[in-house]
Amino acid sequence: MGGPNPIDMIIAGGPMALTAVFVIFALIVVAYNAFVVVGGAQIAVLERRWLGRNMPLGRVVAMPNEVGIQARILPPGLHFLIPFLYRVEKHPMVDIGENEVGLVESIDGVPVEPGKIFGPVTEGHDLFQEGELFLRNNGSKGPQVQILPPGLYRINPYLFKVLKTPLIRIPNNQIGIVVATDGQPIAPGRLLGKKVEGHNNFQNGQGFLEKGGQKGPQIDILLPGSYRVNSKLFNVVLREATVIPTKKVGLVTARDGAPLPMGEYVARSIESTGEFQDSAAFLSNLGQRGPQFDFLKPGTYYINPMMFDVSLDEVLFVQRGEVAVIVSNVGKDPVSVMPKPTSDGTVSPEIVKMGVERYVVEPGYRGIQREVLGPGTYYLNKLAFTPHIIPTTNITIDWAEQKTEGNMPLVFNPLAIVSKDGFEMTVEVKVILRVQPQQAPHMVARIGTIQNLIEAVIHPLVDSSFRNQASSSEAMMFMQDRHEQQRKAEQHVVEELEKYHVECVSVLICQIKLPERLMQTLTNKVVATQQKSMYDAQQEAEGRRREMEKTKAQADLQPSLVKAEIDVQIATQQKQQTITLAEGKGASTKLEQEGIAAGIEAVGRAEGEKIRAIGQATAEAYTKQAQALGQAPLSMIEIMKRVSEGRIKITPDVVVNGGGADGGNNMLSAFIASLMANGMKLVKEDPPAAKK
Repeated sequence: MGGPNPIDMIIAGGPMALTAVFVIFALIVVAYNAFVVVGGAQIAVLERRWLGRNMPLGRVVAMPNEVGIQARILPPGLHFLIPFLYRVEKHPMVDIGENEVGLVESIDGVPVEPGKIFGPVTEGHDLFQEGELFLRNNGSKGPQVQILPPGLYRINPYLFKVLKTPLIRIPNNQIGIVVATDGQPIAPGRLLGKKVEGHNNFQNGQGFLEKGGQKGPQIDILLPGSYRVNSKLFNVVLREATVIPTKKVGLVTARDGAPLPMGEYVARSIESTGEFQDSAAFLSNLGQRGPQFDFLKPGTYYINPMMFDVSLDEVLFVQRGEVAVIVSNVGKDPVSVMPKPTSDGTVSPEIVKMGVERYVVEPGYRGIQREVLGPGTYYLNKLAFTPHIIPTTNITIDWAEQKTEGNMPLVFNPLAIVSKDGFEMTVEVKVILRVQPQQAPHMVARIGTIQNLIEAVIHPLVDSSFRNQASSSEAMMFMQDRHEQQRKAEQHVVEELEKYHVECVSVLICQIKLPERLMQTLTNKVVATQQKSMYDAQQEAEGRRREMEKTKAQADLQPSLVKAEIDVQIATQQKQQTITLAEGKGASTKLEQEGIAAGIEAVGRAEGEKIRAIGQATAEAYTKQAQALGQAPLSMIEIMKRVSEGRIKITPDVVVNGGGADGGNNMLSAFIASLMANGMKLVKEDPPAAKK
């Protein structure tokens, strides 16, 4: 069957066997209670059951040799304990994640100081992992200032409660408003806790408390980022950053600071405040409570809203044809630079004539600024400087029944006036005025605004002016003297508006409406006058018609008259042409003959000179030949030259011989010979003419 039964064997062995078994069992039980194995991510909490002192009154965690739950713990590993003296309880380690912080509350320790809520930092306990050292070093009971950063911690859960909370994240375009739940009380008269150094954006609670940090809303804020803050010591509330849009300005009002001096409306400018982003610097530089002189331009600002209230306002836009007159609410008292009033309290006429008003001052003084702002966009603190837009182009004001569209300040009803002879008339008037830029501050000082000028000055002035003029003139004369009435009204308005530093460009009467019955009489008179004029015109037309007929008859004969005049002109021109041609031909012939004569004269003189020169040369040659040959031989030589040249004839040209011996034949022969000689001479002269 089976093997031997162990129990039977022990019984069979007798008392010795039973004793051995008991001893072995006892050793196993002792070993089980004497050795403790703690895992790598665990801690072991010990509870001493007996054989020790009782804990002092008020204590809940035991120190060494005291009965109760021990402050110390067993870390991971194998540990030997006195058997049956301790009860062991294992717990996981405290794990603080990367985006978490651990808030610690001590269950045991010395009481917190009166008026305090959080226990101060105690040295030497290694972030609450050494419970005994925490208690020995007088660690305080209750919430702890110190926090646990990310990591694993061997913390006794019976001595410390650890609450894991997410770290504080401030997104972009937001800020964190911090309220401290512990610290010194805020000084009387202050709204926010003072700035203290060394707390590293409230991540070092102990540094905050040691440096005198105050309980309540803090003057410092948290900018965008991540912070490991004790959320029980500091409550953090997210708020939007201050954003000033385009074409806006931010007007700032301080909730805390020194009080404004008596008579001041806007706080003085404070430098080095980082555009109100450094509230502590504002207070340390004695910044004043209330509306601030400085303002914010478009942008994003990290401003503590519990310190500064920011409201949006429009930028100042001055259009073309306008100026902005600035009234300063800040600056030095202008009394010392104001024109001195006379004994009756008014400014002297000379000063008014110079265009100077009492409250128009230079820059730096409180009052109406002499310098104006031209067209453009301006970032202006309207709490410190009040702008008044004044048009500098022509402003037209109408008193008319038909309302015209446009940007006219006001349109009034037509003026109702009564003439000297009791007729009621209606007059439509147009007034054109202009404010010069350099006179705009004085106009504002005198009357305020253009609207006030129109309603309180111009309208009553024009109405009274025309009423006064109508009361001294009959209705018909008023209409007939319209230009003169307009001139008088314009002169009066110009003189009065000069007192208000306003230029009157013109006053125009647009229409005058007389009563119906007076208009009917006037119409009948005009009709009669027109009829008379018509008859006169007809009579004049008949005379003109007769003149026209006469002129027409003359016009019918006009072509013949024109032709005759043209013929006369042609004959005159031909005559003049003939005379001119004859005169030209005569002058030409004269000049030609004078030229020929001059040529012949010149040729003659040349031939004479030639002959004289030849003669002189010949004479000299004859003289020398005669000297060489003698006179007689030389004469014979010359005769022979002439004969050889044909210049001397030694034979007759014609020989006529009758063959008779008587003298009658000789005479006849001589006559015939003479005729033949003449005929030959003619023949010799004619050939050139025949050729021609």
